[in-house]
Amino acid sequence: MKRTSTIWRSVTIASVLAVILASSGCSHLSSVAAWEKGYLANAEMRFDQDKLGMKNADHIYTSKEAASGSGSVGGGGCGCN
Repeated sequence: MKRTSTIWRSVTIASVLAVILASSGCSHLSSVAAWEKGYLANAEMRFDQDKLGMKNADHIYTSKEAASGSGSVGGGGCGCN
């Protein structure tokens, strides 16, 4: 019985250490400085550069989902936007 509790204690400690190490990897993320935000506003940084391609992709998506206007508003239909 003592051996089982020792194994579970080791597993618990290893799990806690893994969670701490995984969460500490995200702690040093930095934000975008004010003078760098101008680069993000450039036309080549936009996702919708190709208007015809985006319209076609939206048509395909709405056809597969069997719903219209699905690309504009979030939500799963359950009312919890």
